[in-house]
Amino acid sequence: MSASPDPISRESGFTLIEVMIALLIFGLLAAAGVALLSFAVRAQGATGAKLEQVSAMNRLSSILTADLAQASIRQTRGMGGEVLPVFTGESGANGSTLLSFVRDGWSNLDGTPRASAQKVDYGIVDGALVRIAYPMLDGSAPLPPTAMLDHVRQVALRYRINGAWSDRWISTPQFPVPAAIELRVQRDTGIETRQLFLVGTGYGKRVDVQAK
Repeated sequence: MSASPDPISRESGFTLIEVMIALLIFGLLAAAGVALLSFAVRAQGATGAKLEQVSAMNRLSSILTADLAQASIRQTRGMGGEVLPVFTGESGANGSTLLSFVRDGWSNLDGTPRASAQKVDYGIVDGALVRIAYPMLDGSAPLPPTAMLDHVRQVALRYRINGAWSDRWISTPQFPVPAAIELRVQRDTGIETRQLFLVGTGYGKRVDVQAK
């Protein structure tokens, strides 16, 4: 007489409900993993963009600090031979050049026959704060602009002399350059930064203004 099959062996395996519960748990874990990965990617992108903004502001601050600290009391001539002021500064409310001056200490690593001073302008071009340099001090056309800070919505400048602030600066024989400059920049993101720069630091004596 043959033995009857074991009831337990006939009932081994997973039921449909157990399989569905397992798939549900797996789906929840997968969805949580995707959400966590998506959050990490967004956070990395936001952090990278923020670091780039900070780096761009630091680069602008470093270059502008170096330029303004070595501002020279020297008049220049434009392409038409007209005599230009030593230092010109606008408020930033219009689309004109924001700053125009001459700085000393222009490095000459290749020994090119040129002056150690350089004329520079700062302005807004296509939503970017740019630095425009000139190959020669007098009568030369500007070089292509170099973008210092992009995604700029608004720029505001103020100039300090004798304890007072002014929204505009034009050199006079008594005050050829301002003592300090306040720069406010608002980016497209709405973030606004404020920086202060000393002008012509290191000047112990003022020399006569001359134009060649």
